[in-house]
Amino acid sequence: MSGGWDDEELKATVESYVDMQRTERAGLFFVKVQYYRRLMQKFGRPEKAYELRMQNISYVLSLMGRGWLAGLKPARNIDSAMAAQIEKLLGQIEGHRHAPIVAYEILAREQARHKNLARPDGNPRPKSRRMAITHFERDAAVKGWVLQQAAGVCECCEKPPGFNGVDGTPYLELHYVRQVAEGGADAVSNTVALCPGCHSEIHHGANAPALVAWLYDNVGRLKRD
Repeated sequence: MSGGWDDEELKATVESYVDMQRTERAGLFFVKVQYYRRLMQKFGRPEKAYELRMQNISYVLSLMGRGWLAGLKPARNIDSAMAAQIEKLLGQIEGHRHAPIVAYEILAREQARHKNLARPDGNPRPKSRRMAITHFERDAAVKGWVLQQAAGVCECCEKPPGFNGVDGTPYLELHYVRQVAEGGADAVSNTVALCPGCHSEIHHGANAPALVAWLYDNVGRLKRD
């Protein structure tokens, strides 16, 4: 097979990725090439094509601030329409609805790569759109306890955040090491207090998997399941 990806093939590829991710988080053994082979046998595309598409899925997840599969480094060679479709499929497969952001982020990056980009007029009255999204209720006591344990120091870089919030306390943000949308618990065994820089990097940085591994190795209360 060559050419475009139809809905069935793309959905099956995203489902395979999600299944591998769930298997990895459960600490179980799996072989990626076996997933690629099953897709090849069903749809006829070379195994390598599915590996590359799954690297695109990793890129979409990185733009969403989500973790991706080890060994499938994010690849950005994907257009905004395909990326938006993958983002939508992830929400459907996982059973969560969220405000779409991926197409916007890809288009912004494409613009930023242009030379001598003209200053845009923007939009003085941006349109609004109402939509239903999934919201998880969270326990304030969990955040309070974690912030107290951190004592004003980021639990990743082990440094003060560099500024205080309006209440006069060092500004740290709560991070779920395994995100709630991915089945993570709202519990102290799954949460850390991070400075804004580390928090952004652990969601969007190329070094995010290594930071997550460091947290599990160095923050004693964290549990992987």
